[in-house]
Amino acid sequence: MLDALSLTTFLSVVLGVTIGIVIGAVPGLNAPMAIAVAIPLTFTMAPLAAIGMLVGVMKGGGFGGAIGAILLNTPGEPHSAATTLDGHPLAKGGKPRKALQTALYSSVAGDSCSDLVLILLAPTLAVFALRAGPVELAAILVISLTLIASLSGRSLTKGIFAAALGAFLATVGVDPETASPRFTFGQVDLFDGLPLAAVAIGVLAVPEIILRLQEGRRYRPDASKVVTNSEGDDRLPFREFLTLRRTVLRGAGIGTAIGALPGLGTTLAAFLSYAATKRFSTAPEKLGSGATEGIAATESANSAVSGANLIPLLTLGIPGNLTAALLVGAFLIHGVTPGPLIFQRDTSLIYGLFAAMIMANVMVLIIGSVGLRAFALIVKVPPFVIYPIVLLLCVVGIYVSQGGFFAVGVMLAFAVLGFFMLKLEISIVCFIIGLVLGPMIELSIRQSVILLSRNPAAILDHPFALILFAASPFVAWLLIRDRNRLSDG
Repeated sequence: MLDALSLTTFLSVVLGVTIGIVIGAVPGLNAPMAIAVAIPLTFTMAPLAAIGMLVGVMKGGGFGGAIGAILLNTPGEPHSAATTLDGHPLAKGGKPRKALQTALYSSVAGDSCSDLVLILLAPTLAVFALRAGPVELAAILVISLTLIASLSGRSLTKGIFAAALGAFLATVGVDPETASPRFTFGQVDLFDGLPLAAVAIGVLAVPEIILRLQEGRRYRPDASKVVTNSEGDDRLPFREFLTLRRTVLRGAGIGTAIGALPGLGTTLAAFLSYAATKRFSTAPEKLGSGATEGIAATESANSAVSGANLIPLLTLGIPGNLTAALLVGAFLIHGVTPGPLIFQRDTSLIYGLFAAMIMANVMVLIIGSVGLRAFALIVKVPPFVIYPIVLLLCVVGIYVSQGGFFAVGVMLAFAVLGFFMLKLEISIVCFIIGLVLGPMIELSIRQSVILLSRNPAAILDHPFALILFAASPFVAWLLIRDRNRLSDG
């Protein structure tokens, strides 16, 4: 844990938090895109410093999304749409600093609560996970991917297709059992598989940037006017924030519970917390018109998801959302395999990571508090200036970190794929998680076949795995049915 207190790790976390806040504040950019762009910057770093930086990006981006939502009524991510319900009316009413401070304090509090749950529960859950064999692991991976495919996007068929495509492309490289090349077409660069950073940036960041540039110069409200039109002292006294403690704790609990389950995500957490707050509020009619209670509910919940998402990631090696999937890629790039064995093989790294997460929360609070007035300058940057710069960073980062023009070509090829996936509303989240989980699923299934001696009836000796396999289609049907009911309502 002392490794996290080194100057290198500290500066990496500070840099990550700063990048996360800045990119998260720009409308159209979000934390997963920031992590995808930042991964190439970590190739020369030590594993703890690199992962600490990316965790800082994740946590900074969680708060950064609230900045554009509050000042511009333009959420960078879907979960920030819940923050606009009260954040922007409060800012327009002459209290932008109060709105931002409420979001900042609630975000840090919710994130810290989920981190505490992670630190307390993860080692214990890892002990139980170590008792699971390949058959049980295969069942857990299958039902997790089913959950994610069911909840990501509007179509289950498209979600399954995206996950299957990602899992298929994960087979590119050397066969783990026979060591023979697969789908490499004679390209030595593909023997280690598709470069994950190039694929992630290509399919996630580049198409979004191109679409934003296509939109051209649209009118956007001037955030500086919102800030300068403050009515006197609009700061949030700590005593007033304490009155929101029940709302924050409720939101943190909802976010932690949802984050620990693969596929549910921050958007559901934010709106569930907002609905629960409205249900238990003594003045529900004020919500939606600039109530700090509404901001605290959404920001504490969506920030709590980030820490809780690392529970299945660290204990089972299963990413629960897109951000966690990108973190898996970062772990693998630095020679660390997420899963229960990480608590035995990389003890210093895992507890150093816990310390870095706490450090990142403190830095979000400090940098967020110091930079309140600078946020208006960030959101005022014209899209035709910021997006080409980000695109250039993508190309240069991949070229330098992945070994030349081949990786850049892979990035551009997947940018085309990502563009069509966006147009056809095919889930990019499912695709990337399928790409990350593909090797794990293949390995566990192959090991299961060997353990079962190629006898399907032998799975009866593994009742837990049998229940999970049988439950997967039923769970998917229930989720799709309930989602359709909500959309019809």
